[in-house]
Amino acid sequence: MAGFAMASWAPMVPYAKARLHLDDADLGLVLLAFGGGSMLSMPAIGWLAGRYGNRRVIGAAGLLMCLALPVLALVSTLPLLAVGLLYFGAMLGAVDVAMNAHAVDVERLQGRAMMSGFHGLFSVGGLVGAAGMSAMLASGLPLLACALLVSLAIAVIVFSQQASLLRGAAATRGAAAPAFVFRLPRGLLLLVGMLCFVIFLAEGSMLDWSALLLRDFRGTAAASAGIGYACFSVAMAVGRLTGDRLVAWLGPVWTVRAGAALAAIGFLIAALLPWKATALLGFVLVGLGAANVVPVMFSAAGRLPASAPAVSIAAVTTLGYAGLLLGPALIGFVAHATTLPAALACVAALLLLVAASARVVRR
Repeated sequence: MAGFAMASWAPMVPYAKARLHLDDADLGLVLLAFGGGSMLSMPAIGWLAGRYGNRRVIGAAGLLMCLALPVLALVSTLPLLAVGLLYFGAMLGAVDVAMNAHAVDVERLQGRAMMSGFHGLFSVGGLVGAAGMSAMLASGLPLLACALLVSLAIAVIVFSQQASLLRGAAATRGAAAPAFVFRLPRGLLLLVGMLCFVIFLAEGSMLDWSALLLRDFRGTAAASAGIGYACFSVAMAVGRLTGDRLVAWLGPVWTVRAGAALAAIGFLIAALLPWKATALLGFVLVGLGAANVVPVMFSAAGRLPASAPAVSIAAVTTLGYAGLLLGPALIGFVAHATTLPAALACVAALLLLVAASARVVRR
């Protein structure tokens, strides 16, 4: 549901840009509202999920999210678009935190690693959402009708699946819901959050800079430069759908260590070798390597004894989203001072630090 909803927005972006007559700079700024809404909601959602249960938060936020896409299909002013994206991001962030906290409870109940598979289905939902919305628009269906159909699909998922979610997971563990006080993460939780920051930064760099690397440094035509991100996305989906078996075989520490190292190698191959084919190979290795690091990190955060799983996951997810938002800009600054390949090589160095810190996820 979450991947499907988020990806359905992507084909709507050009319509919003044309309808509001935005230039690239204005569009880039207003799109920050989407990630900002997610980051702003996450600390409070961690508390709400701990108090009322993940099931209720997933259901309520999922239904409230249904309002977002039709509104985004209709807004006619820049402030309204920003508010709509802020709301959409907040609801998606709420689902994100609660579903990952719920996944930790399911893993504990089943006694085995399952998080990578859940994240793999998020990736599958993203592919289905982007392809489905694009196909509906290409068929000539009005934008509002497409948005309403996506919202209807989201509502059907919520109503059909909510009864299967665990009821009152926090209460069944005997955990009392604390009063809501915002605190910066500390200790192991802060370290896990910073490692998530690096992984999300790496994923964001693929989204924002892979096409530019292919076009400006590897001689790829602009119309074909998106193939790099497609290679990365498919590799990540495959890696996550097979990741639970990998975690069971290697264990969480070696999954993070090997995955982060493989992603670093992928960045170095893409950045340092001067051919298009090697760049695409590098993007595939980044997708395969990074695929299971964040799921393992989320599971580790949910097991930390200092706070409820939802609160811990809210903290590390917020730091992760900060990497997704700030990372592309940081890479841009480094690329401006040096070159884009050099900036991507710096991401490889950060990933090696993640590999060196893998022991933090030990069970």
